[in-house]
Amino acid sequence: MSGESARDVKVVVTGLGATTPVGGDVPSTWEAILSGTSGVRTLPYDWVAKYELPVNFGAPLHTPTDDVLTRVEMRRLDPNAQYALISAREAWQDAGAPEVDPVRLGVAIGSGIGGIWTLVDQWENLREKGPRRVFPLAVPMLMPNAASGNVSLELGARAGAHTIVSACASGAESMGFAAEMIRSGRADIVVAGGSEAAIHPLCYGGFSVMQALSKRNDDPERASRPYDIDRDGFVMGEGAGVMVLESEEHAKARGARIYAEFAGLGMSSDAHHIAAPEPEGAGASRAMIEAVERAGLSPTDIVHVNAHATSTPVGDTAESNAIRRAFGSAADGMVVSGTKSMTGHLLGAAGALEGVFTVLAVHHRLAPPTINLDNLDPAVDLDVVRDAPRSLPDGDIAALNNSFGFGGHNVAFAIKSV
Repeated sequence: MSGESARDVKVVVTGLGATTPVGGDVPSTWEAILSGTSGVRTLPYDWVAKYELPVNFGAPLHTPTDDVLTRVEMRRLDPNAQYALISAREAWQDAGAPEVDPVRLGVAIGSGIGGIWTLVDQWENLREKGPRRVFPLAVPMLMPNAASGNVSLELGARAGAHTIVSACASGAESMGFAAEMIRSGRADIVVAGGSEAAIHPLCYGGFSVMQALSKRNDDPERASRPYDIDRDGFVMGEGAGVMVLESEEHAKARGARIYAEFAGLGMSSDAHHIAAPEPEGAGASRAMIEAVERAGLSPTDIVHVNAHATSTPVGDTAESNAIRRAFGSAADGMVVSGTKSMTGHLLGAAGALEGVFTVLAVHHRLAPPTINLDNLDPAVDLDVVRDAPRSLPDGDIAALNNSFGFGGHNVAFAIKSV
């Protein structure tokens, strides 16, 4: 398919799935987000004290996976793949479990960390008990593509099962990759998203020594506070977000319910620092501009931004700078939400889950609140939605989802109403 005709292919969202720190599915998660419910709490795990970790809280999964998966699935899948499978099943059913030629069905599910639980557990088995005690499925469980591979097995998807690894931009980039699969003619439907199960002592140890995590052990529910002058780091979260993307032609032919249009993708890289964002937001702004232009929109068409907004001192101001750099005075007409204030930071799944939120915001015309924002940082020149949802305008509207990751990865995509 030529580049010209590929741009003419409309991609729409027909199904949504998630398992998150605030709910076991999309309806319960969305209800919690609109009500400003925090999923952050003190961790109940023995390993927090065992390793004397300086941070003892996070945003673990709301609904245990053994409530919804079989014992065999629990045994054979790392938590990272478990979360992806749960979310993909919900999204597929939400899309009406469409009948589709398997060679026209694809999967693209990313992760920033992958199967760390299996990797570390089986390394300990090897060290303490020898090679004969390593679980035979260790490698298929720990590999980063386990989530996409198992979802493709579940659905019989044969157009391709892809795994995007771009740190905290992985889930968003996977959704963008899925849309491009459809636009290029490779698939009619792609199940796309991100999954992460990184509430693990190694991750806590690593992020702690980087001084990246909030240390509000005495008040965990209020620790994730994007854009607040007193923010002191992000809060670790876990879960998955998945959407079913489909060509508009295919969706309409089968009478599918359409949430919104996945209208445009923008990507760039900072080449600035392996962990810190470029402070002026030059690369991030390019990704936003590209997403808007490829969607056939103008800056004034964007009424809402679900921001990356991790609650880190440097990251939040860099994103604010990037939004202003990309949109100038048009940013005055945008309302910005920082939903990590409730879910924590799901790393490689963050952009996917927030992509689900962006679709729902456009579909229901409600921008979610940002909680724990008591004193807006003067360096943040944005209209941030605080405490309660904000209504979005009637008529044709569009919203942007931002995701940025270690390594300088910048991803933005535009969602349009239908």
